Amino acid sequence: MKLHEFLAYMDSGKEVIANSEIHQCMHLLSQEAIRLTSELNSRYHTAEEIVELIGQITGRPVDSSFALFPPFYTDCGKNLKIGKNVFFNSGVKIQDQGGVTIEDGVLIGHNTVIATLDHNLDPKLRGNLIPAPVHIGKNVWIGANATICKGVTIGDGAVIAAGAVVVTDVPENTIFGGVPAKLIKNIPQTS
Repeated sequence: MKLHEFLAYMDSGKEVIANSEIHQCMHLLSQEAIRLTSELNSRYHTAEEIVELIGQITGRPVDSSFALFPPFYTDCGKNLKIGKNVFFNSGVKIQDQGGVTIEDGVLIGHNTVIATLDHNLDPKLRGNLIPAPVHIGKNVWIGANATICKGVTIGDGAVIAAGAVVVTDVPENTIFGGVPAKLIKNIPQTS
């Protein structure tokens, strides 16, 4: 299976049947991601080398303004899109098979998890996977140890409090926190 076919299937939101061709492709891509993240995490790299390695992981150019403090983990990488002036603090984990878009100016705190897959709830079909994309808007700040679940959109300028578990969309210019995350307050806008 070609990469563009895999991505088109995952972006469709269709269920991935355990041991199917698409599932097997997912495992092959995971092996490449493991190899590249092991390289990234195993020794010191300059900022330029980190940008180059993230570009290899995602399979697309990453802007030179991107910054990351290792370690970083992904079990795919090829369905991850990163904007300009984005920062990942150490321990960020992204499961991007279902698609993750991170817009310009996003700050992601220590040990944040972004997940785009769920398993089928039927115990007989538990090995099947259900993808849904995550979209993180411009100038979002995600605090340490937050979890962003599949299918969530976080609006521009929003803040996700440390330790939050985000299971619903977050409107722009709001602060969400808690488990599950809920509105804490609106962010006042300056002119």
